[in-house]
Amino acid sequence: MNRPPGLSVRVKLTLSYAGFLMVAGGVLLGTVWALLLRDYQVVSARPGEFVPVRSVVVHVYAPATAAVLLFLLVFGLVGGWILAGRMLAPLARITDAARMAAHGSLSHRIRLPGRADELRELADAFDAMLTRIEAHVGEQRRFAANASHELRTPLAISRTLLDVARSDPDRDAAEVIERLHTVNTRAIDLTEALLLLSRAEQRSFARERVDLSLLAEEATETLLPLAEKQGVALETSGEIAPVNGSPALLLQLTMNLVQNAIVHNLPAHGVVRVNTGVRAATVVLTVENTGEKLAPHLVSTLAEPFRRGTERTHTDHAGVGLGLAIVRTIAHAHDGRLILAPLPAGGLRATVELPAQT
Repeated sequence: MNRPPGLSVRVKLTLSYAGFLMVAGGVLLGTVWALLLRDYQVVSARPGEFVPVRSVVVHVYAPATAAVLLFLLVFGLVGGWILAGRMLAPLARITDAARMAAHGSLSHRIRLPGRADELRELADAFDAMLTRIEAHVGEQRRFAANASHELRTPLAISRTLLDVARSDPDRDAAEVIERLHTVNTRAIDLTEALLLLSRAEQRSFARERVDLSLLAEEATETLLPLAEKQGVALETSGEIAPVNGSPALLLQLTMNLVQNAIVHNLPAHGVVRVNTGVRAATVVLTVENTGEKLAPHLVSTLAEPFRRGTERTHTDHAGVGLGLAIVRTIAHAHDGRLILAPLPAGGLRATVELPAQT
């Protein structure tokens, strides 16, 4: 905003401190003066003579009062300037950090020393905000780089197929069209996943009552043909689990979890268990699957965008690498969280905790 120039806060505090000191001194001196004027006469040096007290006060007390007020004015200005500078010093550090952040330096922290007070609480809150912003910006940069790479891959493949078809007129056109269709489908799926991820991050959705147990049943019924093709058995159980949220996004969350559990499973005779439950203040959706044993350091990265888990069992349904990332984003958009944990016998347990409907 373009604002007209004005007095600094330090000058305002100085003037306020000096003005208050002048007023307090004036009240004090006025009170003393009033007490002196309460008697109307005073005995002079000569016996039997009386001199009016007002003339004594005017000639003796008035100059002293003026001198005291002048001293209080100078003392208030100097002392107020020093005190205001010391009190506002933390604000100068906060302002410098804000300017550095505005120019792109998000790694700087204020780290204001001393005991807790309002200014130090403000500095700590500003440091915490910078930490979150730095982490978010870093995550967005990595996501943008990964998304660009993932989108570039199908486009490069399509261009290669077209160049080969153009240079070899005798090549089977049906084969080229089929491969182009597959690559194009993958690019569309990736674009739709990116749009869904963006929508969930912006929380641009209406909330209504949703029963996670019904969504779990719908997801398992929809993905049953895929499970049968993969040789995976689906098991659902649990109780009514009401939450406030977007039915479409929560269904997508459930579908992603179940599909991920089906795709990354044993080559044959695998199992996926879907369960819903209610705790003290949360609703829980748990999806477990059988599979190979997973290293803890690998599990901690599975919800990152475009991480497919290189040590996990692969199939021809590799997806676009955003399944669990979308689950985590949707959970966060509903004030919940995603917890991933490897199972001792092999496989993965994915747990989504959401606030219960109030």
